[in-house]
Amino acid sequence: MKHIPAIVLLILVVAACNLTSKLRQSGSSDSSSASKDTSATGGEQVEKATPTAAQLAAIANGQTVKWDQQGITWTMPANWTKQDVRTETFGYGGGGAFISGTISTMDPSFPSDISIKAMYESAKTNQKIGKYDQVRWVEIDGLRGVEFRESKSEMADDIRRLEWQDYRKFAG
Repeated sequence: MKHIPAIVLLILVVAACNLTSKLRQSGSSDSSSASKDTSATGGEQVEKATPTAAQLAAIANGQTVKWDQQGITWTMPANWTKQDVRTETFGYGGGGAFISGTISTMDPSFPSDISIKAMYESAKTNQKIGKYDQVRWVEIDGLRGVEFRESKSEMADDIRRLEWQDYRKFAG
């Protein structure tokens, strides 16, 4: 599929720059491109999401889309349409690209710091064997998460995923 780079770009833009302030956690007010506190990431730097000019152009004149059940807002490209929005799942898409969100409710005792570190280490291992071509810590709206991008597929028209995952406390 000729539009794979555009799909990845759109997904990154949507994920990287338009979550609502409701997701913000108290923490770093540092405006540099990488967070200084690396203790929670095993010494790895955390990059603040910064969209490129092309990514900003992809959502210029876009539509504001709210996921009311989760308190999340995105700016989507103007031609994208709702595919599915429920309490724990969210999907919009258009032009061969899409964004999907999934919420998994966890017990308050769930060890989220340990889990996110393990997710990062697992992704780094998968990068070494070629499954991912990029793995990094990325902060979006005050939330530190793991971003990983699938390597290019053998088939040109296959979907190439870019994922960003994190844990947050919301509505108790």
